[in-house]
Amino acid sequence: MATDAINMVLAQIRANSRLLKSTPAPAAPQGLNFQDLLLSSMNGVAEAQQEATELKAAFEQGINDIELPEVMIASQKATIAFEATVEVRNKLLAAYQEIMNMQV
Repeated sequence: MATDAINMVLAQIRANSRLLKSTPAPAAPQGLNFQDLLLSSMNGVAEAQQEATELKAAFEQGINDIELPEVMIASQKATIAFEATVEVRNKLLAAYQEIMNMQV
């Protein structure tokens, strides 16, 4: 009985292997490169900071439909986005320095 179970599992593995080999690999996204991704991220951070600044100014001017929690949330989102961007920059810089210190 044990050999029958092993043979059945092996048959399933072989069938799955054939299925995976016949399925084409997903294509890489067209037109997306590191520079575009980085620029898009930087623009997102700038927009978050601009939105927080505008909400803060509107709240300070006393516009009635702007509430303090909304301003605080926008401000925190902008702060977190900026801090994440700084951390990514630090990691990229550390990686660059490590590559430059490699002996060839």
